Amino acid sequence: MSYQVPLKEIRFVMNELADLPAVCTLPGYEDCNVELVDAITEEAAKFAEGVLAPINWAGDKGNKWENYTVTTAEGFKEAYQQFQESGWVGLRAPAEFGGQGLPALVAMATEEMWCASNLSFSLAPLLTLGAIEALNHHASEELKAVYLPKMCEGVWTGTMNLTEPQAGSDLAQIRSKAVPHPSGDGSYLVTGQKIFITWGEHDMAENIIHLVLARLPDAPAGVKGISLFVVPKYLVNADGSLGARNDARCVSIEHKLGIHGSPTAVMSFGDEGGAVGYLVGEANKGLGYMFTMMNHARLGVGVEGMAISDRAYQKAVEYARDRVQSRELGSSDPNGVAIIRHPDVRRMLMTMRSQIEAQRALSYYTATALDRAATHPNPEEKARNQALVNFLIPIVKGWNTEQANEITSLGVQVHGGMGFIEETGAAQYYRDARITAIYEGTTGIQALDLIGRKTFSENGATARAVLAEVQAVADKLADLGEAFAQTRRNLEAGIQAAGECVEFILAKFGNEPRLPAAGAVPFLKLMGILLGGWQMGRAALIAQAKLAEDGADAEFLSAKLVTARFYGEHLLPQIAGLAPAILQGAESVMALDEALF
Repeated sequence: MSYQVPLKEIRFVMNELADLPAVCTLPGYEDCNVELVDAITEEAAKFAEGVLAPINWAGDKGNKWENYTVTTAEGFKEAYQQFQESGWVGLRAPAEFGGQGLPALVAMATEEMWCASNLSFSLAPLLTLGAIEALNHHASEELKAVYLPKMCEGVWTGTMNLTEPQAGSDLAQIRSKAVPHPSGDGSYLVTGQKIFITWGEHDMAENIIHLVLARLPDAPAGVKGISLFVVPKYLVNADGSLGARNDARCVSIEHKLGIHGSPTAVMSFGDEGGAVGYLVGEANKGLGYMFTMMNHARLGVGVEGMAISDRAYQKAVEYARDRVQSRELGSSDPNGVAIIRHPDVRRMLMTMRSQIEAQRALSYYTATALDRAATHPNPEEKARNQALVNFLIPIVKGWNTEQANEITSLGVQVHGGMGFIEETGAAQYYRDARITAIYEGTTGIQALDLIGRKTFSENGATARAVLAEVQAVADKLADLGEAFAQTRRNLEAGIQAAGECVEFILAKFGNEPRLPAAGAVPFLKLMGILLGGWQMGRAALIAQAKLAEDGADAEFLSAKLVTARFYGEHLLPQIAGLAPAILQGAESVMALDEALF
């Protein structure tokens, strides 16, 4: 079995938990409806299963770099041509430049499929969409007219060029420079080196549009002196045709732990005098412009973590059904049974499954908030949803990707010794997942953002509002009877612990910021587990109600109830171990002299 899109699950989450029908009533989305989205997801599933999944294994063999050019893995170039011609790149790109302008919620469903079927491939269109968003918000009308139509069509791809050898997450250390072009035509000459540039060079598209952070000669020091430039691989003539090769070259590609099908380039700008670039927006505001697309990008990486986890889960279930070993506990039959009959294998599979369902629900719920924040006609609702988005995104990004490491590791464990053998495929998902907790800001950066900008800076307003929503669901779980009594107790205990942690952050971050910072990642994980339980509780309530309807899919809905109960009884109790580390464990984090490490 190759990858199978969980369409029924995706549609349940979109329609019932993320409220797709309501999203389709928002301004600009009136042409979107459930029937249209069903058709889109049906076709996307066919593409993911039939085109992208089959070349995932070939991608793991890597790319070839020679003379500044990259030849992609077998099948990638042909798959991208089909992807581009089918219009998938422009699904949520602006309609005025040839995109389809669909809600983020709808695009997320397809992005999950691309990431699960072929994570390496999916990064190229996802980065292009990020570049499109930055240009659409901040570039001049002239730059938009030149670059956005081809990018929305997918004929040209886009990249982000932030990191430098001496400047990882600390972008204040950027040294790349830009000076006005001697011709006086308004362009600039960009020089410098950038590292870790995903899809920075490849043979799938006719042009690559690099967004590059660099400093102007009179720029102030630090992050306040960073500007953003468009630097195309090939210059664009006045008539829109491609001109000369720009002075921007891939001088090598990285040898990586995973995602081998995605070339990670070391880009050198200006080795022969300067790469021609064009200023985006105003000078010295580049970092803010780049962060325009950061919410989408971080949410997208959260989806990557969840999606690759689902791919690993499907592989583990397939193996567990086929692998026969050992007699069944409690049975007098000496013959071996499929390992899916063994309790510990069931525990591992349910641990994988329940977290993936919780993550999908929380991710899609966040996408709906993103759509409402962007287009809701009521200013108060727009602002409320923006605050919700800001609070949820570091949790979705950090929790989904941290757990992807554990979930894909469980996928290997279910296989036993065979999981350690590359030919089974389980190891690739484990390796590919590892980068997701690093992309777009490590988990520590997400956690510090969560406690600082998203909790302390607004005096815990959104955090308290979210916890009140969780409490409302916990109250309703009483309707599900004794089967969900323990889940309800665990959810309420989690709410209590989360509230205490929020108050600790508010009390300490202003004067003793290192204390809450020491427990920031445990707090992020705590909130991920709790909010995952919130969504699983919502799913259980909806599933129970739908079981009473005529023609109900009893098998699917009953499975939702079992999975939600497992989550409540096995995942929510972890909060009890995290809270004390946050509230009482900060001093021991900082106590050891650094010389003794």
